[in-house]
Order: sequence, then C-alpha cells, then structure tokens
Amino acid sequence: MHDGIETGTDRTDRYRTRLPTRAAHVERPDPTVWGKVETAELERFSDDGFAVFDALLAPTEVAEFAAEIDRLAADPALAGDDRLVVEKSSREVRSLFEVHRSSAAFAELARRPRIVDLARQVLGSDVYLHQTRINLMPGFRGNGFYWHSDFETWHAEDGMPAPRSVSLSIALTDNYPINGSLMVMPGSHRTFVPCLGSTPAEHYRESLREQEIGVPTQDDITALAARYGITQFTGAAGSALLFDSNLMHGSGNNITPFPRSNIFLVFNSVENALREPYAAPAARPGYIAARDFTPV
Repeated sequence: MHDGIETGTDRTDRYRTRLPTRAAHVERPDPTVWGKVETAELERFSDDGFAVFDALLAPTEVAEFAAEIDRLAADPALAGDDRLVVEKSSREVRSLFEVHRSSAAFAELARRPRIVDLARQVLGSDVYLHQTRINLMPGFRGNGFYWHSDFETWHAEDGMPAPRSVSLSIALTDNYPINGSLMVMPGSHRTFVPCLGSTPAEHYRESLREQEIGVPTQDDITALAARYGITQFTGAAGSALLFDSNLMHGSGNNITPFPRSNIFLVFNSVENALREPYAAPAARPGYIAARDFTPV
C-alpha cells in the first residue's frame, strides 16, 4: 500500500476542509497515476488530470442507453425515491443515483473490462463502484453545477481518505460549448482547495440540487484559473471523459434547445475504502457513497 494511504485507525487528515476561516491551498502529496498506464489516451492523465475518449460507445449503444434513461426517469416506482433528484424550480429530473442497481444495462456497462481497466491502470489496484448516476440537463431550463472538486465532498462527507478515485462521464447527447458541457481546469487536480463552513446534518438533500457548502470561494477559482486555465469537454454522443476526483470542474446553465445527458461511473481503489466522514456529522447514504467495497 502506498505510504500516503492511511492504515489501521490512523486519522491523520492531509486534506482538511470545511473550515471556519480560509486556509492555504494544499499541494497534493499523493500521486495521480498509481499504476502503469498502457492506454494511449491516458498518457497525459498524470499532467492534466483527465483523458478524452472520442467514441467509447457506438451510436447504437448510445441510443439504447438513452432509451434506458428515459425509461428510468419516467418509472413511477422511482417517484419519491431519494435516489431521484429533481430541480429546485422546475421539478424535472436532475440526477438519478445508483443506476447500476436500477438497470441491468447500466450494471453491465459499469463492469465492461474495457472501462474497468482504465480505472485499474490509473489507480493501480482493483476498484469498486463508489457511485453511479445519470445527470440530465434539459434544454432551456437545465441548471449547471458550480465549480467543485468531487474529492472535497467525498473526503468531507463520505470519509474517502485520499484522491485515489476517478470518474468516467459518458455523453449520451452531443456536448456542445453552448449547452452546459463540462468545464475543467487542466492540472488543477494537483491542488486541493480547503472549503469554508461546517456540514449540516443530511446536507446531501440540498447539495445534490444546489451545492453551497464544499465549494471554493471566487478568489480560489480566480487563482486556479490563472494558474491552470479552463478548457471544456465537448464531443459527440458516445464520447467520454475520465477524470481525477480532485480535478476542479463545473458547468453552466443550459438555455439552448439542446438537452444534455451523461452517465457517471465513479471508481475508487479498494485500498482507499471509505472511513468515517472527515468533516460531517454522519456518512451519506449508500446510494450516494457505496460501502460495499467488492471489486468490480
């Protein structure tokens, strides 16, 4: 096990966050690539914190998964289910969590060797599914996601010790620069930004709709953008973005007629299993942060 990972009952916190006053940024002590990269698309992952795959899914597969999303979003059995998150204003579906348990098609996708091997190469170990979800951004009314690091939340509220996890976002619609596609700061995964404020009980009920605690300040974002710049993940349906859990990213609102939907598969190293939350009164539910660490 790498020296940076906690062992036993050690609770040393190298990524302190949810603080009462602003703290200095932390230069990441952990590696980005823990294993051996054998895929050409991953060659710059250590430097950039992400990799783009132009056609991870074929057009026929895109159509099949898009139809599956429509089926799930309209399933009356999920109405009122906590896994289904709706927009604050329009009440349209914003996200659906734990989709690999609601859909055999998504379960099969999450276990494809081609996909899982990407995570294993980067993380240098067996991996398990920390989280799965679909994000829907309808035309005209789709709300974006403010700048954030996933790891900050997973560390603070889920008890993830180190940023030894990756997310795979697969586009099921064309991602244009104009329809709220994901913006990322290349290289920002090397800098951890402590955030302000204490975590309320059951914070996830509000943060999944609109996050206000666990996000950087405008000064933090300005400094990171000056240092790393901003680029955007765009591409045809079927393209995908694999990115480090500490990469700073966000998306704007979608006021175009063109909806945007993505599948998110989050893989965590089995050697980085969750502990008690570092900055929250209780762990979030398993459909958001799985505590079944069985390898995929």
